[in-house]
Amino acid sequence: MTLQGKGYFIWKIRDTEDGNVSAIAALAAQAKFTHLLLKIADGTYSYNLDLTTKADLVPPLVQALASRGITSWGWHYLYGDDPVGEANKAIQRIRETGVSGYVLDVEVEYKEPGKAAAAVTFMDRMRQAYPNLPMALSSYRYPSYHPQVPWEEFLSRVDYNMPQVYWQLAHNPGDQLIRSVNEFKALTPYRPIIPTGAAYQSGGWAPSPAEVVEFMDTARNLNLSAANFWEWANTRLYLPSVWDAISTYDWPTGPLPDDISQQYITALNTRDPEQVLALYTPTAVHVTAARTVQGPDALRSWYAYLLGQLLPGAAFHLTSFSGVGSSRHFNLSLIHISEPTRPY
Repeated sequence: MTLQGKGYFIWKIRDTEDGNVSAIAALAAQAKFTHLLLKIADGTYSYNLDLTTKADLVPPLVQALASRGITSWGWHYLYGDDPVGEANKAIQRIRETGVSGYVLDVEVEYKEPGKAAAAVTFMDRMRQAYPNLPMALSSYRYPSYHPQVPWEEFLSRVDYNMPQVYWQLAHNPGDQLIRSVNEFKALTPYRPIIPTGAAYQSGGWAPSPAEVVEFMDTARNLNLSAANFWEWANTRLYLPSVWDAISTYDWPTGPLPDDISQQYITALNTRDPEQVLALYTPTAVHVTAARTVQGPDALRSWYAYLLGQLLPGAAFHLTSFSGVGSSRHFNLSLIHISEPTRPY
């Protein structure tokens, strides 16, 4: 299940629209949110239970949202001190709440020594119980600032990366999102990114309506399928103009066009030079280590040679790409090559 469009994190249901699940669902539908992320666990404890009656507040909200066509994912703050206990709690809460996906909130505790083993233990237990449930990692925006986090251990076992791109104390959300995406594209493995933006106030800082629009515009320009914000109650209480900017933003959903780098790989795999040439302008120049090729006829001959003689039977695979606008840097691999038939 690929998330598309706009979404929001909810921390404490009782503080969100006074805990009125019908009001939450109605506002989410009015804003055309496609997904909400609800806190369901903290460490080894259940979360969003009524403090007096101990009733579970999550399932009624999940059901109210589902009636409006809105997907609910659960999120869980992890500490890593008892990975088996935390995994067991996650498994229990996913079953109890009926959420459609699961987000791992991994922060400072997972920067402590030895937590890579805890990440593997936790994720292996989760994948044993839910091999096909969509899961996402929610952590820091710049992995270069936090090398202690076991990025590979988590990312290799989840489906999506949901970095917390909070531009707190700054006002450049687009630049920060581009940097975050590029840093994660340089990691192995790469997972599709669904970023979380800042929609809260802290001290004297708060995002402006124009900034949250810039964040969403940048996400769409990067061909990201979705984005969401932290955090519903804080936005509604302190930043009504920011809420209005997010809720009225038009984010069309539906199939996303492939990035130009993927279009190029797809064209190569047709083994038809004309399909590749369709991606070039009439005055394009193709530069390789061996030669410079310019013009449609020369390019046609080059690709006929590449696909028919140099790499017959090759299947191309896009491993990573970065860049926006008219510039791309990408890596590809040949995942299968058939030897040409040779006369004897």
